[in-house]
This record gives sequence, C-alpha cells and structure tokens, in this order.
Amino acid sequence: MKKLFALLNKVGFDGFLLMIATMILLAYFLPQPGLVKEPVSLEEIANAGVSLIFLFYGLRLSVEKLKAGLSNWKMHIVVQLTTFLFFPLLVLASRPLFIGTDYELLWLGVFFLAALPSTVSSSVVMVSIAKGNIPAAIFNASISSLIGVVVTPVWIGLFIASATGGFDVSAIVIKLVFQVLLPVIIGISLNARFGAIAEKYKKQLKYFDQAVILTIIYTSFCKSFSEHLFDGFSALELAGLAAAMMALFFAVFFCVGLLSRLFGFSAEDRITVLFCGSKKSLVHGTVMSKVLFQHSTITGIILLPLMLYHALQLIAASIIAQGMARRKEASSPIQGIKTAT
Repeated sequence: MKKLFALLNKVGFDGFLLMIATMILLAYFLPQPGLVKEPVSLEEIANAGVSLIFLFYGLRLSVEKLKAGLSNWKMHIVVQLTTFLFFPLLVLASRPLFIGTDYELLWLGVFFLAALPSTVSSSVVMVSIAKGNIPAAIFNASISSLIGVVVTPVWIGLFIASATGGFDVSAIVIKLVFQVLLPVIIGISLNARFGAIAEKYKKQLKYFDQAVILTIIYTSFCKSFSEHLFDGFSALELAGLAAAMMALFFAVFFCVGLLSRLFGFSAEDRITVLFCGSKKSLVHGTVMSKVLFQHSTITGIILLPLMLYHALQLIAASIIAQGMARRKEASSPIQGIKTAT
C-alpha cells in the first residue's frame, strides 16, 4: 500500500484530487464568489488561464520530435483511432438507453469524456513504469492533444444543441481558434527560442495548469449547485456512475490490448497502446468545457463523469503498470541471475 500511495502521489493523484474534492465542497457551501461578475469574475480569469495553458503546452512541443515520432505510424494510427473513434462509438452505442431519462445529461458527460484526447503526463508515467516505448508514448499523447482541439468539438457538436438549447457553430469555432488553437500554434512557433525555458519550469507550469483547472471546476459547480442540478441524484446513483466509469476503462483497455496483439506489436509498443489509448485528459476536458459549454449551468454535471474517470483510471492504471513491470523484471534473464545470486 505504501508503494501504491507513493506512486499515486508521483502522478499527482493525492494532492490534486483532494483539491478537486475541496473545490466541489467549497462550491456547495460557498458558491457566491464563483457567481460574482464584477469587477472581474473568476470565470473570466479562468478563460485567460485556458489560453495560457495551451500557449505553454505549445512551447514544450518540438516540431523535430513530432516529425521523428511519425516513423511508427501503424501504432500511432491504432492509438488515435482508439482515442477518437472507438471510445466515442462505444459510449454512443448506449445512448438509446438514456434518451428521455433523468440520466441524459450524465450520458452527455460520459460522451464528452469519450471524445477527449489522451492525457499526456500520466500516460507517459504509466508507460515508463510498465517499461514500454516511452518516446512513442510522448508522441502519441502530444499529437492526441492537437487532434482533440478539432475532433472533440465535432463529436460534441452532434449532441450539444439538445442539451444547451442551441449550438452556434460559428461562435464556438471562433472561440476555439482564438482561445485554444492560436495559442498552441504561437507556442510551437516559439519553441526554438523559449522551449528550453518552458521545459525547465514545467513543474511550475503544471501547478499553474492545476490552478486554472481548479478555478474552472469551482465556477462550474457554483453554477450547477445554484441551479440545483444535482438535487435529483442520490449517493447510490453517483456510486453507480463511478462503477460505470471503471467498467468503461477496463472495456477499452481489454479491447485495445486485443487489437495490439492482432497487429503483432512488440511488448513495449503494446504497453504504449494500452495506456495511451485508454486514458483521458482532465486538463483538456476542463478547459474545453469552457469553450463548448460557455454560459451553461450544466458544466458541473458534464465534468462529473470525467473527474470520476480521471481518479479511477489513475488507480487502475497504476496497479496494472506495477504488475507489468514486476512480470517483465521476473522474465528478464539478468534479473533472474541477480535473484539467484
């Protein structure tokens, strides 16, 4: 258990998820600061933070590294198709069960997480622990983030109108370009000059990312609680949602593992496909929700499945990665000699 807690702390599980829970409780008991509009609202601060997150992300992206990563194209295609096609289609198949029910908004939240890109940091950490192909993991997680800027809004646009009362495509695209895509492009163009600095202070930038995410979560839940959107959900129903998120993770994990074996990938590449294909990004989910569900009171409910999935995927992936590492060490001839001596 000590090793597990140390590992979870390494990927930011303990402190950050505790802060997420704190923000939700704060929004419940003290929602007023998140609803105030004058002189400057927390929502406006979060909007500026979103652009800075993607600017700093672009700064850490090297064009040369992205080009070098294209060589293992078959594995990359499998990961990206799993992330942006198989995952959403799997959730989409369940939609008829929720149409017209009290759980339709929760289903939209699950579909939103299914359409998101893979998470960068924890995917690479898990691949590293399990002794997989780390450069391929970095490439896939990075390129997934860029693809998600375009693909996620396209998927969500199919269903957002019925949930929010309208979907102004032109307004969403314009905001997406200026708030997300343009900062990434500017960051990439400045990588050669400032990329080393951004990499040097990546720990501080991670804290900045988390601060913005916590602000978004707080303001989103302030709106949702003020509109009493959670009043219809019991603790048992929320536990059922958590169980469904865990089942979704293992369903994708199993299918991706089977697919990687059919393609004959090496053990290291299979590990990369497993962890990059089954993970979803809380960072991109929270910041994209600011664009896709702007001025909407349902954002708290939309983010709820993602936050549960994020927490559970870290626990499950950590245990699986440790198990893979132990099995690989046990099967190593050098390790066997060390053990014998």
